[in-house]
Amino acid sequence: MDFLASIYLWLKAAHVIFVIFWMAGLFMLPRYLVHHQESLGTPEADKWVEREGKLRRIIMTPSMILVWAFGLTIATAGHWWDQPWLHSKLLLVVLMTGYHGWMVGYAKKLAVGNARLTSKQLRLVNELPALFVTLIVILVVVKPF
Repeated sequence: MDFLASIYLWLKAAHVIFVIFWMAGLFMLPRYLVHHQESLGTPEADKWVEREGKLRRIIMTPSMILVWAFGLTIATAGHWWDQPWLHSKLLLVVLMTGYHGWMVGYAKKLAVGNARLTSKQLRLVNELPALFVTLIVILVVVKPF
């Protein structure tokens, strides 16, 4: 535990860096899906499948895994487990992880031509990560409870 305490600030820095990468992906993927959905039935649709796959494999999923790994390590090193704000933050991160999974699933459905949402609905869904991250930052910085 002394080792974790000695690298605590490095852990926090890494956590924030990968949160930024993950959030970038969570903001980009729904926009990609809008363009993909609007190009269904054209050769451009296959290019969107490839772009979405790269975004997920190279940026989003690795970043999400590292966010969780660094976050849980920080909570342990900082002895935060008994803090109510952390429990609320974790709930929001679980919901954001679920959103990530849902978006990946929707991308895979689009890849086979199965569009269930309108472009407008996808644009609205794109606002969820902003809500999640706003609440998470407030919980971490302000620690309202």
